[in-house]
Amino acid sequence: MIPATLIRRYKRFLADVELQDGSVITVHTPNTGSMLGCSDPGCRVWLRDTENAKRKYRYSWEITENREGVLIGVNTGLPNHLLEAAIYNGTVAELQGYESIRKEVRYGSEGSRIDLLLEDHRDGRPCYVEVKNVTTCDDEGYAFFPDAVSARGSKHLRELIRVVEEGCRGVIFFCVQREDAKHVRPADEIDRLYGETLRAAIGAGVEAIAYRAAVTPERIFFKKPLLVECP
Repeated sequence: MIPATLIRRYKRFLADVELQDGSVITVHTPNTGSMLGCSDPGCRVWLRDTENAKRKYRYSWEITENREGVLIGVNTGLPNHLLEAAIYNGTVAELQGYESIRKEVRYGSEGSRIDLLLEDHRDGRPCYVEVKNVTTCDDEGYAFFPDAVSARGSKHLRELIRVVEEGCRGVIFFCVQREDAKHVRPADEIDRLYGETLRAAIGAGVEAIAYRAAVTPERIFFKKPLLVECP
């Protein structure tokens, strides 16, 4: 990882950063959310060199250190890989017993793709797993999702409800990429509909699972399960 200082984030997918030698480069931002609390100018960030000379922006922003010194994984594409690895190595106990994992499988009536489809379980029920990256946390230690209004997030919950109604297993999995989080909750103050839909999904039998990841410039891995609370 390459340390740098954030100058600004703009156009959702771009950011200007200053490297340690004083040079300024533009990097790719692999996060489509608001990055609330993760993109303050002047904060320290870490970049990954893709080593792909054909990319317009060779470097990718992976980690932010916020004002309180907490390291936060901002790459929304990483949690799917983290969860897949954690299933294989037995870290996520709730998702064991499956023989195969398929990714980005089309399903549902609203034209969705499921992040992970687990199959060949001993009870014969496939498990549809939707993965969400969580980067924000309040002063009471509650990590919350989403960080911006997410019609897509609510759609995924509706699809999981239908999956459960059809006799399959449906899971919404929150990957919390910061170590100061103690619980997880829906961000009702940001997206009331998402919170209402999450509660309806849980009431319909969709399982809400959350794990906190340890985040360092050397390694990111799941460390501890967290309780999802929907008061």
